[in-house]
Amino acid sequence: MHWYALYTKPRWEKKVASGLEEAGFTAYCPLNKSVRQWSDRKKVVYEPVFRGYVFINCTARQLWESLKIAGILAPVRYLGKPAVIRDEEIQTVRKFLKEFEDVIVEELSLEKSARVRIRTGVLMDYEGTIVEVYGNRAIVKINSLGLQLSAQFNKKDLEKI
Repeated sequence: MHWYALYTKPRWEKKVASGLEEAGFTAYCPLNKSVRQWSDRKKVVYEPVFRGYVFINCTARQLWESLKIAGILAPVRYLGKPAVIRDEEIQTVRKFLKEFEDVIVEELSLEKSARVRIRTGVLMDYEGTIVEVYGNRAIVKINSLGLQLSAQFNKKDLEKI
């Protein structure tokens, strides 16, 4: 048994997860609790964290059977085969969502010489220029007090200006 990711039709994530569970599969659709404001009221809504994806724990054979469920488009593939997701990654997502509410998932593309602002730590709100990017880390040059400082930051701690 492995975890796999399935592509779903737009805005079908919760329906697909419940359909999979009704069919006897172990499904996981990470939901984010957020408060929405309307003109007359506030409402707590649960939205999928990963739009267009649902996770399923099954065998490779069962994976193909699960594609019969309405709303599933295809399994996510890597190198031509269904991508296997490690249990630790699913557990990390679960722990993270227990800890935090109103989570935002966004792709951050940082390239050399991009201007960024540091979001956390001692240098919070300082601005700098990216010198080098590798993996999930970036080296940022910060000009302050006539000195040039370079530090290594995790990409998640940077925002593009």
